Amino acid sequence: MEFPRLISAIVRQTTVLVARLSTTGGVRSPLAQVADQVFLGLVTELERQGLSKKVTADMFGLALRSYQLKLQRLQESISDSGMTLWAAVRSFIDSRGAVSRSDVLARFARDDEASVRGILNDLVESGLVSRTGRGDASIYRISPKDDLASLAREDSRGARTALVWLTICRDGPLSRDAIARATELELDALEPVLSELISDARVQRTNGGKDQELFSAERCLIPIGDAAGWEAALLDHHQAVLNAIAGKISAGSRTSANSDETGGSTFGFELWPGHPDELAVRSLLAQKRAELAELWARVSQRKTQTAPPETGRYNVTFYLGQHVLHEDLEQEES
Repeated sequence: MEFPRLISAIVRQTTVLVARLSTTGGVRSPLAQVADQVFLGLVTELERQGLSKKVTADMFGLALRSYQLKLQRLQESISDSGMTLWAAVRSFIDSRGAVSRSDVLARFARDDEASVRGILNDLVESGLVSRTGRGDASIYRISPKDDLASLAREDSRGARTALVWLTICRDGPLSRDAIARATELELDALEPVLSELISDARVQRTNGGKDQELFSAERCLIPIGDAAGWEAALLDHHQAVLNAIAGKISAGSRTSANSDETGGSTFGFELWPGHPDELAVRSLLAQKRAELAELWARVSQRKTQTAPPETGRYNVTFYLGQHVLHEDLEQEES
């Protein structure tokens, strides 16, 4: 398969995942800024790999000037230099107390109108802003602090804790501000989560210099059956798969061998009720999960008994997944 077709197939599969997540549990998550987030993420990664702006613009099929304008629009507001468009719109509503949609559009006339409308929708969906009325006559107000506090209480505290723990373990040591950016949590919501993680020794706090605290975690284990941590576990699974694929590609290998330590294998089994190997296949995940949990506990125990060396340490990530798809086969009548 050629790389453009491979990339297109991966994008389609990822789009299906995002679509399913956005409607999980009957919730309709706002997607207005997803395309912009993907664009910025790709730009950041391509530039990190050393590609010039001209080459990156060509890859997106944009003239350099158009590419620069789009990047500028997404990174900061044209109307309010130095601020993201999202922050500028929210700040404007906050400063006015109550403002109509037409006033907001007029204030940010130099910015992309579709982006401004999308941000207004996101602010309302997130509960940060309330809206009354319809159309351009709609009135927007910053949600009172009491309302925001109520929304925060309705959120899953366990889910927030699991997400923060995973973020610190994966990317730490991190400052308080870095954790807030990575998890998209406000500092006042983040603080009790950090306190909880520190109090039970899941997260360690150190002095990073310049009066800055850094947070790190040597391990992160979302217990089996813990419903609160499913979001963090999903994120961890997804990243493990992507890292394995990216590592394989970066190594320049296009083939696999039994001795490979980086990569993955996928096995599909066609079964039916009463198949001699049905139980063996269906119990694979439970068996391997039990084996891995025992091995993980043994490795962790050794680390508490013997201090690891200062240099030469490395991490191994093993991902295991399983999906059972029931197909309704229709009998053809002759």
